[in-house]
Amino acid sequence: MIDLTTYVNRMPVAGETLEAPDFTMGFGGKGANQAIAAARLGSRVGFISMVGQDNFGEQQLANFKANHLDVTGVGVSQKNSGTAPIFVDPSADNRILIIKGANNDLTPAVLDQHVNLIQHTKLIVLQQEIPLATNYHAIDLANKSHVPVLLNPAPANRDLNLTHVSRVDFFAPNETELATLTGMPTGNLTEIKAAARHLIDLGVKNLLVTLGAKGVLWVCANDCQLIDAIKVQAVDTTGAGDAFIGAFAHYFAQGEDVPRALHHANAYAALTVTRRGTQTSYPTAAEVERAEQPS
Repeated sequence: MIDLTTYVNRMPVAGETLEAPDFTMGFGGKGANQAIAAARLGSRVGFISMVGQDNFGEQQLANFKANHLDVTGVGVSQKNSGTAPIFVDPSADNRILIIKGANNDLTPAVLDQHVNLIQHTKLIVLQQEIPLATNYHAIDLANKSHVPVLLNPAPANRDLNLTHVSRVDFFAPNETELATLTGMPTGNLTEIKAAARHLIDLGVKNLLVTLGAKGVLWVCANDCQLIDAIKVQAVDTTGAGDAFIGAFAHYFAQGEDVPRALHHANAYAALTVTRRGTQTSYPTAAEVERAEQPS
């Protein structure tokens, strides 16, 4: 996706035109964000995606290569590239629209062209800015090859099949997405735990419920832990959830256990919200190390 970010003093009401103080254009898309976050931390990342046959698509492909992604699995669609108009208010909260564009051409048949890439990986990370059928096929291929899968169900889709969800190793919604999928309230931690436990009872192995500034709730059959967020002064929260997912994928694939990988992912995401932008806010491993050193 190409992120079209407008910084607003407030959101306009219906029929109102307001002047906004700033605008930026940058690279985004949940899959691309997560892949680049993991790559900046040092993971070898193979990316399977579709870009548009337009200037945005050319720029996206160059960006993937510049961030050291393996682009063997990136194809070119005749559709326009995906775009995401984003609005950020003074409190750093954001509202986002997505136009999938070329992402809709990432079909199950495309995955069949890259089975070798899927089979030889430590962790597959999926999002929902592509057709659900493609994610289901990816889960099928991964299960056959005994490759673990993390599914980030964003943006939320009520049609998501829980049978497939129960076959992934990590399911990582935020509280809003958890409410959409379960039909249960998630207004407080008690309600979130109840909704999470409902999914565990349906067969989900590990549930990672991202809670923004509150941290992340890890729920599995035998455990339930709240891993606190790192407190920072947020400037722009756009892409922070993707930074968290990409960082968790990196640390888990490097051999860390779940609680430690979640702690490190929280720290990584916290660092990104102190900077403007999406991928432009994602630090390298060296920057993370410097930030962790006592002043």
